[in-house]
Amino acid sequence: MQDFWSPVFLSVKVFIVAVIFTAFFGIYAGKWLSGKLFRGKIVLETILMIPLVLPPTVVGLILILFFGNTSFIGKTLNFFQYSIMFTWWAAVISSIVVAFPLMFQTAKQSFLSVDRDITNAAYVDGAGEWKVFWKIEVPLTLKQLAAGIILSFTRSFGEFGATLMFAGNLPGKTQTVPVAIYMAYETSDMQKLWLWVAVSIAISFLFLWMSSCLK
Repeated sequence: MQDFWSPVFLSVKVFIVAVIFTAFFGIYAGKWLSGKLFRGKIVLETILMIPLVLPPTVVGLILILFFGNTSFIGKTLNFFQYSIMFTWWAAVISSIVVAFPLMFQTAKQSFLSVDRDITNAAYVDGAGEWKVFWKIEVPLTLKQLAAGIILSFTRSFGEFGATLMFAGNLPGKTQTVPVAIYMAYETSDMQKLWLWVAVSIAISFLFLWMSSCLK
């Protein structure tokens, strides 16, 4: 059964790492853009949100263009005898890109919902921006941010198209549960297919239930 659990364990590892990065950058971007007005803000926000609506294969192709062996980043890494493509880090990057819009949008709306009178009063009392963020804004938006993290994990766990194109299907190395389900269907391995489907449904249900409990 090792070949059954391998995609499950790899998926959990990939998506935990992806969600850590997604949460950090999503919260930072949401906080920054929630309090800024500048020319081109709408364009920037659109760019950050576009992976949510792009076909996963297009996302995968863009990642190949940026990180593939013929790109500037890829050639630089090749100089050090390393490649991102067809590694578990490629699966991590794919998951970050597709999950980031959910975390970013949730964080931005959460910070926008904070009563400005409260934060302005803290500034008047001498609190710095960092202290206001940790002592006021984060506690007031903690449930929403936690829900965003959970939804980001769920979205990452279901990522298939970009991962298959960018990370490939290497059992024990890059084969996540969604990719394993697809390959099991292609090879008519119905027993493993339905077991992986059951695992996916159980994990997704658990995290969506957790998200609902935070409301």
